Amino acid sequence: MPRPPEASARIRPMPTERRARRIPWHTVIVLVLTAVLLWLFFRTIDLAEAWRAVRRANPWLIAAATTVTVATYGMRALRWQTLLAPIGETHFGVAFRTTVMGFAASFLLPGRVGEVLRPYLLARQEGLRASATFATIVVERVLDLATVLLLFGMGLLVVNVDVGPAIRTAGWLSTAGAIGGVVFLMVLAGHPERLGRMTASLTRWLPGRAGEALAGFAATFAEGLKVMRSPAHLAVALAWSLPLWLALTFGVWLTSLAFGLTFPFVATFLVMGVLTVGVAAPTPGGAGGFHLAYAYSVTAFFGADADTAGAAAIVLHALSFVPVTLVGLVFMWQDGLTLGRVRGLRADAGAGAGEIAT
Repeated sequence: MPRPPEASARIRPMPTERRARRIPWHTVIVLVLTAVLLWLFFRTIDLAEAWRAVRRANPWLIAAATTVTVATYGMRALRWQTLLAPIGETHFGVAFRTTVMGFAASFLLPGRVGEVLRPYLLARQEGLRASATFATIVVERVLDLATVLLLFGMGLLVVNVDVGPAIRTAGWLSTAGAIGGVVFLMVLAGHPERLGRMTASLTRWLPGRAGEALAGFAATFAEGLKVMRSPAHLAVALAWSLPLWLALTFGVWLTSLAFGLTFPFVATFLVMGVLTVGVAAPTPGGAGGFHLAYAYSVTAFFGADADTAGAAAIVLHALSFVPVTLVGLVFMWQDGLTLGRVRGLRADAGAGAGEIAT
């Protein structure tokens, strides 16, 4: 029986009723930033010379660096389980899969989608409160930053290189800040109401939306501090952070050796400190910022050739992100997720992250 005209109209909207899909302004900013950073990187190297350096690189050392780097995602999952333990029981397989999928999403999409996606997926699969799982990511980032800064300070203490007074001063201040920050968090964890009082005093001086955002973040952070109330869980999480970042540093060192860039392993702590600044730029996979940071650090600190440093930066970025992205895409396919669905889940995940503020 033919459909009435009005039914057909409801099923097939007229072209004039369709709205053009607009690209969000923040995505445009991220894409422009990525393009600018990559342009700044590539303008400093000769691509022909960089390709020759790639062809001369030791493939066995690069393979070893790739293996070590991929293994760090298992270490991340184990550490995350430790942070999640006060909230509820989790399975390593779920923690590992969601960790890999989250990093893959962050590497492929702008806006660090994976930082929201992976706790959201784990909470759904393990039956945990979404707000609590989001909070553990905040603590995880604090542990990462503290560990990197401590290693950077150790590098400044042990390695005799001229990093310049500005970087050396910033390094010592950052290291002291990292130690003080961890102690402050441990003290604050025992009295989370203090965080609420401090935030309330600040929000009085901020516009409405900014104050609400700060209050929501503080509430989420306080929830994540639950792990700090358990000295045993905190000790294990800190214990995992050190070998995790030593393994990441080892991968960077092996890649540098593959290109003939020889410097002590401990000196790589300085490179990792600069890389942390480079990947802070919100570009997909740290593109551009990662390349500039590595090339700058090995040329400024160790006198590396610019073309060789550029070639090593390109390969190091690829081995750091391509393998885990491919595995993450396989996991997404197995779970029926596409990048389009991941973008859609981001809104749901963001709502889940905000639950704790209400």
